[in-house]
Amino acid sequence: MRLFFALWPPPETAQALAAWAQQVSASGGGRVTGTENIHLTLAFLGDADPGRASAAARLVKGRRHGLPVDTAKYVRRNEMVWVAPATMPDALAALVQSLRAALRAHAFTLEERPFAAHVTLIRKARMPKSLPPLPALEWPVSEFLLVRSRTSPKGSVYEPLERFALER
Repeated sequence: MRLFFALWPPPETAQALAAWAQQVSASGGGRVTGTENIHLTLAFLGDADPGRASAAARLVKGRRHGLPVDTAKYVRRNEMVWVAPATMPDALAALVQSLRAALRAHAFTLEERPFAAHVTLIRKARMPKSLPPLPALEWPVSEFLLVRSRTSPKGSVYEPLERFALER
């Protein structure tokens, strides 16, 4: 079972990001992430046991916070457009550090590269003529999710398996 941990936006935030991505795609093409699939990956596990992943996640310490989405970028090397916080929130950095430590303690092998918070909105994109201003939006983070990823003829399907609340 292919698994990952992620932050999921509220529906209105996902809709605003999807509408922005459609606008960008009109000038740069590419495959826009479906509204229901918009998320920020915290850790990708690949083929893994969900019970062991859940056990690790229950050890994670993290605080509720807001996730600013205030910068956008076209990445030529990956042919993608993503959005992100211009500066990593301290609470998000601490959450990721706690999650990685818990996963390693449960014998998961993780990528060694530094965590870079971003939300991929367009794949296989050409350089857009411009990136319009991002919409004003709110992304409150009160939990993180364990998610199963399945591929289908229509693309990836993400199924939340478990939610883990963050402290106030």
